[in-house]
Amino acid sequence: MKTIKTYENQNVVILGLAKSGLAASKLLHRLGANVTVTDRTEPEEEVKRELEKEGISSVFGEHPLSLLDNAYMVVKNPGIPYRIPFLQEALKREIPVITEVELSYELSEAPIIGITGSNGKTTTTTLIYEILAAAQKEPLIAGNIGTVSCEVGAKAEKDQVIVTELSSFQLMGIREYKPKIAVLLNIFDAHLDYHSSKEEYVEAKFNLFSHQDEEDYAVINADDPVISANLGSIKSKVVPFSRHKELKEGAYLSGNKLMFQEEEIISWDDVLLKGEHNIENVLAAIATCKLYGASTEAIVSVLKTFTGVKHRMQYVTNIHGRAFYNDSKATNILATKAALSGFKENVILLAGGLDRGNGFEDLEDALSCVKTLVTFGETAPKLEETAKNVGIQTIKCVDNVEKAVAAAYKLSEEGDVILLSPACASWDQFKTFEERGDMFINCVHKLK
Repeated sequence: MKTIKTYENQNVVILGLAKSGLAASKLLHRLGANVTVTDRTEPEEEVKRELEKEGISSVFGEHPLSLLDNAYMVVKNPGIPYRIPFLQEALKREIPVITEVELSYELSEAPIIGITGSNGKTTTTTLIYEILAAAQKEPLIAGNIGTVSCEVGAKAEKDQVIVTELSSFQLMGIREYKPKIAVLLNIFDAHLDYHSSKEEYVEAKFNLFSHQDEEDYAVINADDPVISANLGSIKSKVVPFSRHKELKEGAYLSGNKLMFQEEEIISWDDVLLKGEHNIENVLAAIATCKLYGASTEAIVSVLKTFTGVKHRMQYVTNIHGRAFYNDSKATNILATKAALSGFKENVILLAGGLDRGNGFEDLEDALSCVKTLVTFGETAPKLEETAKNVGIQTIKCVDNVEKAVAAAYKLSEEGDVILLSPACASWDQFKTFEERGDMFINCVHKLK
């Protein structure tokens, strides 16, 4: 950890406790700041005792504006919008408002690789981490996917590298954050209930590049029109990736080959991770890891074995020639369409869940590879109707995921893919999509 005296005897307000707030408060306290935590929700007694033990002040149940008197800085929980009165008053008083990822950069002796985008952040971050680990680059993983960024930054050493997943919420709260390699995967309409406009959302994403210079790299999706329209603001070396264009200066798909510059890295058929959308995630990871000095051998070894992030097109196992995939994170039609696009084999699709009132007509053009549909949950009748519309002959309705796995296996043949990609939220039968995915995994392993 770098030795910094910036915060000694300074009054710092931590707005919103949670995991990141607790980590930031303890770290700043150790750096000599006078820290006060404020949260509208009372934390558990154990957390209160931890704060008291550290000597950290706290105010719960409200955010009194008096906390801003003589405040040096506010560190806010990323999920708290800037429009709340407390933050508006802080900005009016010109008090800096940051998120804890800024602290990570200030303290870290290691370079940082930052990954953002509307979709694919977790998969790409994990893949980059795994490749760099295989290449013996001593990576650490941080951000939304792992340990709180400032905790990792405080512990990182010079010969390591921090691979960080970053949201637009976090990126709105940076001042000097400067990744050695910044990765922007894509930009879709997202979180517009948090951001005041699409323009603000795009600006937040491009904050990732705002402090880079010509010694740094920007790995960007050349197929994304919003990204392409904003490249003029990037000062670092742009390294593109593309699924549709052969870009000899970056990573691209040529026929069925994944390339970096003019080097063939691997055939897409040999990559274990499935889903057409994952081609872009893999290309971004290849470009990033090659720029950081990973060998082609390390990249290939990971791509041939990487099963994906849990519940996101996760390869589970193969039983008697049937490959099982857990895509429980697919809580909408678009996600299930993306999952199905990755398979040439016959698919037995397990789908269903919470009925939000929509139909499934938009799923029809993606069902050409589906030979059997097994439905469950509130939306089962609608999904069955959709399957009949496209001529799927075998349709089975069951009560739950457990019975769906058993039915799918019974109806399958060697060479089939059995895919849980529900196209629906899980709340009719489960608390979370993770719980649904875990049920699927457990039932699959019971088949053995």
